[in-house]
Order: sequence, then structure tokens, then C-alpha cells
Amino acid sequence: MVNCPQCNSPSPYSEANKWRPFCSERCRLIDLGEWASEGYQIAAEPSLDDFSSGMMAEEQGFTPTRH
Repeated sequence: MVNCPQCNSPSPYSEANKWRPFCSERCRLIDLGEWASEGYQIAAEPSLDDFSSGMMAEEQGFTPTRH
């Protein structure tokens, strides 16, 4: 037995439970929906590429800054 990751109720972790590790299809779909809507995210520091404008370094000095 394991606790369901969604509702925390006991759930059998065996081949008999086709939704394992979830207790039901409902809990499995709720979890899938959270991933699909980006409700779950892995924390990370933003990299320079996340903010890249695609401009060359010498061109960036002439671009207005957003505030």
C-alpha cells in the first residue's frame, strides 16, 4: 500500500490497480491536468537564453529598456 499522490488515501501498488500510484482514474486525471496546465513546475534559475532578444551585443545598447 502507498498513499495516493493526489488525495493521500491508501492505494494498492500492484498490477491489480491500473491507476497506480493513484487510487482512482479521477486522481490520475487531476494530476495530469496539473502538469498540462503547468500547475507543477520545477524550480530553476533563469538562464541568459531565457531573456535573449536575438540581438548582437553591440545592438542591445540602442534598444529601449522595458520597465
